[in-house]
Amino acid sequence: MTTLSPQSETQREIEFQRVKTAIHREILSVIDLNRLGDMSDERLMTHVQRVAQRVLSAKKEEYENVDKERLVQELVAESFGLGPLEAFMSDPEITDILVNGPNEVYIERNGVLQLTNAQFADETHLMQIIQRVVAKVGRRVDEQTPMVDARLADGSRINAIIRPLTIAGPVLSIRRFGNTPLSIEDLQRFGSIPPAIVDLLEAVVRGKINVMISGGTGSGKTTLLNCVSKFIPDGERIVTVEDSAELKLQRRHVVALETRNANNEGLGVISARDLVRNSLRMRPDRIILGEVRGAEALDMLQAMNTGHEGSLTTIHANSVRDSLSRLEVMVSMTGLEIPVPVVRRYIGSAITLIVQLSRLRGGVRRVMSVAEITGFDDSNYQLNELFAFRQEGVDSEGRAAGRFVALGNRPRFAERLREQGITLSDTLFNQRTL
Repeated sequence: MTTLSPQSETQREIEFQRVKTAIHREILSVIDLNRLGDMSDERLMTHVQRVAQRVLSAKKEEYENVDKERLVQELVAESFGLGPLEAFMSDPEITDILVNGPNEVYIERNGVLQLTNAQFADETHLMQIIQRVVAKVGRRVDEQTPMVDARLADGSRINAIIRPLTIAGPVLSIRRFGNTPLSIEDLQRFGSIPPAIVDLLEAVVRGKINVMISGGTGSGKTTLLNCVSKFIPDGERIVTVEDSAELKLQRRHVVALETRNANNEGLGVISARDLVRNSLRMRPDRIILGEVRGAEALDMLQAMNTGHEGSLTTIHANSVRDSLSRLEVMVSMTGLEIPVPVVRRYIGSAITLIVQLSRLRGGVRRVMSVAEITGFDDSNYQLNELFAFRQEGVDSEGRAAGRFVALGNRPRFAERLREQGITLSDTLFNQRTL
């Protein structure tokens, strides 16, 4: 049995995509896509197979070595889906699909990036897939609008950017979200969070303590936010605000709001700040801002300070202190000249607990720090760190290893929780390894 070299396999894949694209164009010239849209999947497969076989028979010698079964499957995906990427979209373990031009496709599986052998025939082929996808959500991408960010019907978030803004051809990024969201028990099983921190988060969410979840890209901010939402008592009305709807809150009474980009004429923008302001008129018990990114930070802080206690948000930052610095910058984006001490006082009175997440070596995600804001001075915030993760190297598989620790500090908000009938264990915060 002859084993093909990686280079030969790559060349064969490119050739397959070229053949498929050529046959796909011939199929489009002889079938009515509008009529196919009304067909069942089974009839659609049969019809496309029949047309494909007819095209293959007409050029039998030219396409003699083509994998016909795979060809038919991909022709359906080519006409109505994502072409070479369709198989990745059906794999629940894949969280990211990253296309860096027609000849380079990466996926992230279980937190690790992997180069695949998926190929597009050429830039035109990749552009056809991108344009079909964005057209389905009422958007367009061309030289006049070379960047697009949108959400697919299954909740996946896509971003596309093309020439002249890219050098090596069109770039497509797809962030996928599972149909079944992870639970807090899943995170404990993965070692991302210990039971002691879960107990604390349950208490603060039930006790309506304002929480901000901070972390870098892919650290699990949205996942943790989804998980802790189950601790919100039944009967509360929750309003969520997001740029792209990613939250799948484990509660019943949820009103989900999503921002809107400008249309092709540059009109109709609805920002996160607009939605946060509007949410205040919707009688929410809690407001959840999927991610604070700009001037809406001030409106979020105002909501937290004016009766919407127990609100939650996430922020992009690499440490607890970085998250607070970023929040200050976002408040300044409102254009209002608010003195820094006033901003810090406002932040300190609005946000009580910060949970810092990180994605470590080998794709490991951990809660790195849980800290309480206890005040501020002229130069910095006063923080009371309750729990932390201490990394101590890597294991035999190259994944970050370490231990969770309780630092022996007790939170000042414990008294506020007791007033609401929520009592934390006396030993929960004792200095120890968790």
